[in-house]
Amino acid sequence: MNKSEKFKNRELSWLDFNYRVLSEAKDKQIPLMERLKFLSITASNLDEFFMVRVASLKDQVNVGYTKKDMAGMTPAEQIDEIMKMTHSFVAAQYSTYNRSFLPSLKKAGLKIVTEYEKLTPEQADYVDTYFQQEVFPVLTPMAVDSSRPFPLIRNKSLNIGALLMDKKKKDTLDFATVQVPSVLPRVVPIPADEDNCTTILLLEQIIEKNLQKLFMNYKVLCATPFRVMRNADLTIDEDEAADLLIEIEKQLKKRQWGEAIRLEVEEGIDKRLLKILRRELSIGEAAIFKTNGPLDLTFLMKVYSIEGFEKLKEAPFTPQPPKYLDPDRGLFEQIREHDILLHHPYESFDPVVNFVRLAAKDPDVLAIKQTLYRVSRHSPIIASLAEAAENGKQVSVLVELKARFDEENNIVWARMLEKAGCHVIYGLVGLKTHSKITLVVRREEDGIRRYVHLGTGNYNDSTARLYTDMGIFTCRQPYGEDATAVFNMLSGYSEPLVWNKLSLAPAWLRDKFLFLIAREQENAARGRPAKIIAKMNSLCDPGIIESLYAASEAGVEIQLIVRGICCLRAGVPGLSENIHVRSIVGTFLEHSRIYYFENSGEPEIYMGSADWMPRNLDKRVEILFPVEAPELQEEIKKVLAIQLADTKKAHLLTPEGTYEKVDQRGKTPLNSQMYFCKHAKESADK
Repeated sequence: MNKSEKFKNRELSWLDFNYRVLSEAKDKQIPLMERLKFLSITASNLDEFFMVRVASLKDQVNVGYTKKDMAGMTPAEQIDEIMKMTHSFVAAQYSTYNRSFLPSLKKAGLKIVTEYEKLTPEQADYVDTYFQQEVFPVLTPMAVDSSRPFPLIRNKSLNIGALLMDKKKKDTLDFATVQVPSVLPRVVPIPADEDNCTTILLLEQIIEKNLQKLFMNYKVLCATPFRVMRNADLTIDEDEAADLLIEIEKQLKKRQWGEAIRLEVEEGIDKRLLKILRRELSIGEAAIFKTNGPLDLTFLMKVYSIEGFEKLKEAPFTPQPPKYLDPDRGLFEQIREHDILLHHPYESFDPVVNFVRLAAKDPDVLAIKQTLYRVSRHSPIIASLAEAAENGKQVSVLVELKARFDEENNIVWARMLEKAGCHVIYGLVGLKTHSKITLVVRREEDGIRRYVHLGTGNYNDSTARLYTDMGIFTCRQPYGEDATAVFNMLSGYSEPLVWNKLSLAPAWLRDKFLFLIAREQENAARGRPAKIIAKMNSLCDPGIIESLYAASEAGVEIQLIVRGICCLRAGVPGLSENIHVRSIVGTFLEHSRIYYFENSGEPEIYMGSADWMPRNLDKRVEILFPVEAPELQEEIKKVLAIQLADTKKAHLLTPEGTYEKVDQRGKTPLNSQMYFCKHAKESADK
């Protein structure tokens, strides 16, 4: 087989994933407002994809890099295919918006104005007043001529470009642009018309129709909104950086002005106006996206927030008290008695927050150590770490400054923690620290005891309500010793000769996975029970994929639950007949990483922070940990079994490389996420 037959290109696989998100927006079994959120998510997903992945490919093309990826495609070939696929995708987005959402919302009593000219006199008066009082004072019109060069257009900003004609010099045309101010709400409620619908207008429509008031001595010949996507992938030479925090701050400023990689304009844009934008932004035809509707569909998340349409939304789910915790007893006491499993967002993230909060106040706690990758804007964990340092405890925190799009937030937290007296580490040179681990060292009657939390997701109390993740509390001595070794390795150069339970990337986690897969292959060859179930966000590591192919051909049953990118070909005769891949896209973002190996009837179950991707295995500090308590193992097996039985939100990967929803004929309808919600409530009520 050639490469393209054995592997799917990573970027095209990601676009397949965004199509699966779009399919949720189209699913009429889902409440209308929830579908609106999915369409908004497809837009924000696409923005990040272009700013990072497409930008990276563009960088490779610009320096003449022609090496092919594992699917046999050069960077230039990948960009060509991405652009073709994205143009089709954007057309599907706007078809869904125009044909499905606009009429459905209007029927439900919410009208999004599409034609400004059809405003009633009362509405027009209201909008004129709103423009004069609220919008006009904030706007900064920018003309372009010999003395005023083309302005720098900020990344992701919404702008209105216009062609102007001087009323005195009618033979010359001038270009001008106005940025739609992000400090004002983009969704503007206006008085209802005779339909008595809740009616909204977009800010750029108001500005566009009042543009003449900004250029009094000119005639506005045409105007249209436009939006530029720029390269936002930071380039940091960590070896040369004297201070990583200061270097990242410098690079963050450049993010707004990176190379333009995508231009969005509305259909019907004047050709002369488009020509100017193309020339000034140095952007090719393939990277221009003409939309049949408003730019930047992320505004739909604001529409979702409009009050009065709760009947069109799912009832919000409240995370429940964890099954393995008694709220009336001390947390440390319960961890001493048994390991505790947490399953978010079905079970509350509060115990993790409380773990740090209690440790900060407990006079017997000597030290707290934690890794932070992404945290919330008003993080209670950060507040507790600062309090612990102020209470005289030894507090060490690794704040990963290179967590993409969270760099600025993390810089703020790092400085605050340092001021509070914490020992702050910025991560390791050349590596991102993506592991999720907290260590609390406590003095007790029988000596020093170490309490550990290990998880699959970030210490972020906000996303813990939206992402599915799992974690454990334990005070088993081998885990505590390894946790101490992890932090000693991160803060200095000390690494133990022997590790007890934890497996770390980039040191030997890849070898650990390859060994576990090879062991199943050998067991199958000897006629012993052999099975692999693996749940992750992405699968694109060629070495892991090749080992899975070999295991499949040896007879190992392999069930993969991969939310996003999957470069493996499933169910292909002579290659992967025993491999089955499913992607679950639902209300919550599937984020947990779980790895099950049958091991001749003595199953081993691992969880951790790493996907099966080269970056996770080779370029990040990741932790994989075994779940050893039999009761917890059984619980995790049930979680995997329910997800493998999902008939409502699962998409199956076909041998042809496409995804199809599960054929529900003859099957009991099962939405795994709603099952876990119900199960968590039932456990809490007992």
